Amino acid sequence: MTTHSLQPDTALAAVKAAIAQSEKIAGRAAGSTQLIAISKTKPVEAIETLIDQGHKLFGENRVQEAAAKFPRLRERYPDLELHMVGQLQSNKADDAVALFDCIHSLDRLSLAKALAAAMDKSGKRVPCFVQVNIGAEEQKGGCAIADLPALLAKAHALGLPIIGLMAVPPADGEPSPYFALLAKLARDAGLDQLSIGMSGDFESAVRIGATHVRIGSALFGAR
Repeated sequence: MTTHSLQPDTALAAVKAAIAQSEKIAGRAAGSTQLIAISKTKPVEAIETLIDQGHKLFGENRVQEAAAKFPRLRERYPDLELHMVGQLQSNKADDAVALFDCIHSLDRLSLAKALAAAMDKSGKRVPCFVQVNIGAEEQKGGCAIADLPALLAKAHALGLPIIGLMAVPPADGEPSPYFALLAKLARDAGLDQLSIGMSGDFESAVRIGATHVRIGSALFGAR
């Protein structure tokens, strides 16, 4: 789907229509995929454009940027939902638990321990996706596939609410096999949520079973 030439007020409708069509093709229930609007580097005014159209679910990559934008937005729009989709440093765990409603980038034991301590201290339980380095790329975050069962076991033992798996496939290949592999890993782990699919590949992700797609440029335009 090409949305780069669309105006903001039509881009959201176009992305939602493409998601709905992909759900239909896959025989999935309508509305079973959540659209996370990735608002990193975008000003509050751009976010409010989508809010005015009824969209309430956003994602940010950095704790500091989210902290600069969303507390004041939530004063005006208390039903906003904010997801952390970028790499997270363990020393930012307290801030992340306070700010976000879901974390998509749990990828190592040290972070699991930091998040568990932050949640225990605050009393707030934040659902987490474990990020898998599905293409075994050295430059990307995510735990190795071979390390996933151990990380999941330790995260569960720490009392973290693990709800699914997240991955970003290699940029230079067909994403569908990687999405399918992540879906199998999730099934094997007894998890039913998948955070996969971005602006260039979300339709195939939905057809394979994405429960959350992370869309930035198709909604806001190129950065």
